[in-house]
Amino acid sequence: MSTIKNTRVRPVDEELWERRTDEILHVAATLFAERGFAGTDTQELADRVNIGKGTLYRYFPSKRELFLAAADRAMGRLREYLDAAIGTRDDPLEQIVAAIEAFLGFFDQHPEFAELLIQERALFRDRKKPTYIEHREKNLERWQQLYRSLIDAGRVRSMPVQRITSVISDLVYGTMFTNHVAGRQRSLREQADDIVEIVFYGILSDSERIYWERKR
Repeated sequence: MSTIKNTRVRPVDEELWERRTDEILHVAATLFAERGFAGTDTQELADRVNIGKGTLYRYFPSKRELFLAAADRAMGRLREYLDAAIGTRDDPLEQIVAAIEAFLGFFDQHPEFAELLIQERALFRDRKKPTYIEHREKNLERWQQLYRSLIDAGRVRSMPVQRITSVISDLVYGTMFTNHVAGRQRSLREQADDIVEIVFYGILSDSERIYWERKR
């Protein structure tokens, strides 16, 4: 469900409305990523979609609403992509591995979406929560429930599940932005495997882990 408040009045043909909305947002994401919010001309956007500028504003009354809807659509597509990636995995640990690789792969295939998230944070600081955070919080409970089940089964050591989801989310999110800003230096599989290995196994040897736990 969109996190952008819908202030528009829809026509009778809902299918046409949804299809054209998606087309507008697809082109908008590309233009905003290429030229920035200020440099994007809504007339050019309307021309690319082959509609009048007045029609464009029937769908999105302001440039700001258009931008935020494009960012919201990107996060909705990310959710669909992740669901598809983990949908065929029965084992919860395998679902985690698949989700990490899929997350990195999604933004690798759609760098324009990463650019939207960067621009949103820079341009719309008046928003209480960026689009990414809104979507992450909406999807958090299902992952926390997954970790609770793993803890109950004795497969993950007992700790607050909020701590687990926060650390993994930050690792994956940071890797994605590093790839976008600095360029990806290794394959997505290698990056995902590194995150999984460090999270699952840690960096300490068994003997050092015992010593460190006693020291703390």
